[in-house]
Amino acid sequence: MTHKADIVVLPLSGDLDVVSTPRVRATIDDLIEDGCKRIIINMSDVSYVDSAGMALLFCEMRRMRKSGGLLSLESVSDRVYRMLCIACVVDVIPVSLAGKKLAVPLLDASVHPLWQSSMIVYPDKLAEARRWAVHMLERVSLSHDDIFDMTLAAGEALGNAVDHAHCSDGCIYLTLATYPDRVVVEVSDCGCGYALSDSEEAVSETGSEERGRGIKLMRMLVDVVSIQKKQSGSGTVVHMEKLLRECKLPSREDMLP
Repeated sequence: MTHKADIVVLPLSGDLDVVSTPRVRATIDDLIEDGCKRIIINMSDVSYVDSAGMALLFCEMRRMRKSGGLLSLESVSDRVYRMLCIACVVDVIPVSLAGKKLAVPLLDASVHPLWQSSMIVYPDKLAEARRWAVHMLERVSLSHDDIFDMTLAAGEALGNAVDHAHCSDGCIYLTLATYPDRVVVEVSDCGCGYALSDSEEAVSETGSEERGRGIKLMRMLVDVVSIQKKQSGSGTVVHMEKLLRECKLPSREDMLP
């Protein structure tokens, strides 16, 4: 199980059935009780979900919603996705299919944003910055779930800036911009600066995986993550994008007999 702040990636091992459901329920309930607001269930090793497993997913999603959080499923096989369609789970829980990464066209540099706004972020004002991000994203045609994930991703980037760039004098900037087909969030700092390719994993100076976990979570939560050194001066720019149109998963009707 991978944990970072109030986000958890929970891998399931084996089928989600009447035997495994009590154990999974206890784990998720403990996370919710501990205040976790975002649970991503990795279903890559799950090949079967019975009615007990379906009931668990519905129940835990309701609990997460009630507490102001979100539960989603990732790396779902086509076979399991069909089961989830039949039970109407896909109607209430965000699902991403295994190997179905959304293809995002490059942002046209000649296109200007419809609107753009920035704020200086101080280390003791991270909660204020996250609330500001929510307020600004609510002006866009994003779903509640997308706003939730975009805000969490921005929070991870801000946390990295504070933790690793050692910024304490207002050198962190949070910028939100809307384009015709996407929303862009950028977090920039004045640290030493570093860059990562799309496939590269990050490791901190101490060899810890903590920074890498935060970046992995950002990549799960949004459609595009770019981490580059500033073009001028010192520091890092974390660039994140979320498309306004939904990912084209197979419809529930397409998966039914």
